[in-house]
Amino acid sequence: MAPSKSQTKGALSALSALDAFPKVNEDFYHKTASGGVITVVAYAFMLLLFLTETRLYLAVQRTHELQVDSTIGATISIDVDVTFPRMPCAWLSLDAMDVSGELHLDVEHDVYKQRLSQGGTPVSEAERHLLSASAALNGANSSGSGDNGTAAACGNCYGAEDEAHPCCSTCDDVRDAYQRKGWMMLKLTDVTQCADTQYFDSIKTQEGEGCRMWGRLHVNKVAGNFHFAAGRSYQQGSVHVHDISPFNGKTLDFTHDIKKLSFGPQYPGMKNPLEGVSSAAPGGLGEAALAAAANKKGRAAAAGEGKEKETQTKGSKVAVAAPPGMYQYFLKVVPTVYVDPSNKTLVSNQYSVTEHFRESTPTPANAVAPTGNNARTLPGVFFFYDLSPIKVHIAESRSSFLHYLTNLCAIVGGIFAVSGLLDGAVHQGERIIRTKMQMGKFS
Repeated sequence: MAPSKSQTKGALSALSALDAFPKVNEDFYHKTASGGVITVVAYAFMLLLFLTETRLYLAVQRTHELQVDSTIGATISIDVDVTFPRMPCAWLSLDAMDVSGELHLDVEHDVYKQRLSQGGTPVSEAERHLLSASAALNGANSSGSGDNGTAAACGNCYGAEDEAHPCCSTCDDVRDAYQRKGWMMLKLTDVTQCADTQYFDSIKTQEGEGCRMWGRLHVNKVAGNFHFAAGRSYQQGSVHVHDISPFNGKTLDFTHDIKKLSFGPQYPGMKNPLEGVSSAAPGGLGEAALAAAANKKGRAAAAGEGKEKETQTKGSKVAVAAPPGMYQYFLKVVPTVYVDPSNKTLVSNQYSVTEHFRESTPTPANAVAPTGNNARTLPGVFFFYDLSPIKVHIAESRSSFLHYLTNLCAIVGGIFAVSGLLDGAVHQGERIIRTKMQMGKFS
């Protein structure tokens, strides 16, 4: 049965009694100039707050938290891209080692190198930096030993043979024999098993060129270092050795440009302080500074020990290479976990850096390589990294739409309430003043 009209009217009357917004007849409205001014200011202020709240809603909020890094047995990846304008590829080796005792000689990771001309343009295709020095030598020697698969003759141990090891067929055999005796290794050029004609020929043919090396290293998550240095490297007991005898009389200029150095994938806002850095000896000039100094005729571009000098003679530039030395970068690596607004997690690492240059002392002509304490002055570029026990947790988030809508309602309601109170106060004041003026009591 349908409700009657009287019942419908009764229900509507009951709802009307609950109306919190009673309507006033327009005939009773009284508009004033002061009310108009307050309305304009209120709407302008409301628009300003609306735009501000919208910007905050669209912006990403980032929070940082510090936590103890409890990961065990992890590894980290190091992406590196370094250009050496004055060091040929055949002269360079890349080694990595850490405090756990793991050693990579002439790193076999995804590392590539490319020969560069004196002007910095590529002169060859990129090639992978593959075998370690000893592996390459032993592979060449073993493949060339013997005739039609026959056993190779007993190799000379150069005085280090013993009853258990009377023969030294490979370069590593000679090194092991000298290590057992506690002797310093001979120069590779003096050891038949270590002879590599192609290697020594490339040292001569690539002289005056540059080299670009780039790639990715995978290392244990412990303190360690990786370095670019001259000569082939090997381990002699507990000492890391570079054979720099082929470079006697040659200038080892490790001026370099770091295009990339990171300890993990990139995340938004991440900054790697060494990327884009061009380095020469302290106080010296990088490549960009040398180009700028070319316009200053008749002046020395830099002076002092450990600097790269440049003088102008009749408008021509004569560059003097920086002295050989050890470029040291001490990196403090901080594990970082980044969480984007969609809750995707990215594990990476940030780092800070301090740098130091140490000029190398002259090396005797018959020395194999700087070892022990002298290794600190081995010409090269060394990156020493240490891991922080504290990791940074970075979380990005956006405000919810309901929170944004709530704030908009608060803005509209608050401004209307305040402007209404202000308008009422102003209107009441105007009425009081007008009444007193009519009564002649306003002075």
